[in-house]
Amino acid sequence: MARLKQASYQLVYQKELAIIDIALQANFENPESFSRAFKKVFAQTPSQFRQKPQWQTWHQKLLLTKKIDQDPTMTKKLIKELNVEIVYFNEAKVAVLAHCGSPTLLNHSISRFIEWRKGTNLSPVDKYNTYGVAYDDPATTKAEDFRFDICAEVNTNVPENIQGVVNKIIPAGRCAKIRHLGSHNTMDDKIRVLYQQWLSDSGEELRDFPVFFHYINLFPQVEEHQLITDIYLPLK
Repeated sequence: MARLKQASYQLVYQKELAIIDIALQANFENPESFSRAFKKVFAQTPSQFRQKPQWQTWHQKLLLTKKIDQDPTMTKKLIKELNVEIVYFNEAKVAVLAHCGSPTLLNHSISRFIEWRKGTNLSPVDKYNTYGVAYDDPATTKAEDFRFDICAEVNTNVPENIQGVVNKIIPAGRCAKIRHLGSHNTMDDKIRVLYQQWLSDSGEELRDFPVFFHYINLFPQVEEHQLITDIYLPLK
């Protein structure tokens, strides 16, 4: 399943890769066997998914919602593993595509943002930081009200564009920082523990800016278990 997930991202976000090459990277002997396996899981062939991905079906197959507040043992384990640092984050000028709507459609917005990033070359992914700003918890927010900013560092003003990318600022200030290794899908538990338990125990107070993420590397350029993400909780 992990290989098929990586292949799905490559199909959409790395369109310069041929489907046969993606199939071989996913350890399939030929495109036909890859296509059969992919369609069995996602109800679309690889070429159909590349042209018009059905991300909601994709989410239903791959994402599981976990409720750590029902598992005190898991909560205690996560608190020990957080390794929270108090750091000063320097202001970052960013290009932003604001996503508003179901989290299951976030990848549609990511595709538009990648289109802008590659088309303008104002923020090459190998030279400029990539961030995400989470205004809402998908577990407690109505799908239609969910908001998330997809961000990339820039050093210039963003011209008007068809994707709707604009300039914003991630402000400077003190933050609690933790490093997450592995899938982005497993960050939610740590973030909730950071908010619900660590913040209360620490005596710190929140600043008026939401939790945000610095994606040190990106999927599918690296395998999912190799992902590194720094999570920042802004503090007064």
